[in-house]
Amino acid sequence: MTPIQNADLHCHSTVSDGTLAPEALAQRASANGVELWALTDHDEIGGQHRAAEAAKAHGMGYLTGTEISVTFIGHTVHIVGLGFDANNLTLKDGLRKTRGGREERAIEMSDGLAKVGIKGAFEGALKFVGNPELISRTHFARFLVESGICRETNEVFRKYLTEGKPGFVPHRWASLKDAVSWITGAGGMAVIAHPARYKFTPNEEFALFTEFKALGGQGVEVVTGSHTVAEYAIYAETAREFGLAASRGSDFHSPDESHTELGTLPFLPSNLTPIWDVLASRIQ
Repeated sequence: MTPIQNADLHCHSTVSDGTLAPEALAQRASANGVELWALTDHDEIGGQHRAAEAAKAHGMGYLTGTEISVTFIGHTVHIVGLGFDANNLTLKDGLRKTRGGREERAIEMSDGLAKVGIKGAFEGALKFVGNPELISRTHFARFLVESGICRETNEVFRKYLTEGKPGFVPHRWASLKDAVSWITGAGGMAVIAHPARYKFTPNEEFALFTEFKALGGQGVEVVTGSHTVAEYAIYAETAREFGLAASRGSDFHSPDESHTELGTLPFLPSNLTPIWDVLASRIQ
């Protein structure tokens, strides 16, 4: 059997903050040569059955996936779960609780934007999601672009939705221990998503990886849409240092917003253990 190389194990659909349905994502991934795919919606697994069926229809292997929001030393960190039982009740309940604070946070964000003259942001953002449980900063960003206030979503984040800006409201997410235990308890593997994005100090990053590994975390995204070529090498070395399997994923959200297309990243370095090798028995 030919080893898998083009795996894309990080992307988002309309079930969370993506703009394409799971079926459309599967078609796009397949068209770009993806051999193994996972849909990893934020704090949600409601699209897993649809995604698995669509992957099968396009001849791709499939791993169940989600991306859990975690608060770690005052920062939001994302932990991807792969290859778990999507019917596991503890996982489903944990994700539901993690989603629970999103609507209240979104109303606070809208109030902050109203103070600088941007009215109706909550209702406007809601048009892009439909379910208040899943509303996020990305949906506010799309509303501000649609309204002509900003030209692109990155501009919205810079001006309005990051710390110190009018629409920023922190949120207390799951703990790292919770996220890892939910995933591993459901038979899956926990993966630190796009570690370079967190801008931790070396000591903070060491603390994250050390605690993650001690809790039973087993993987890290090495090749991902927001990493530079230099960061591929840095986190390949981190994977080796901590004995973690390596993952690969575009973090694709939308054809209009994402800089990295599904399935177009470089392959993993050859001297790492691909996470899909460890999860071979869980591939559908």
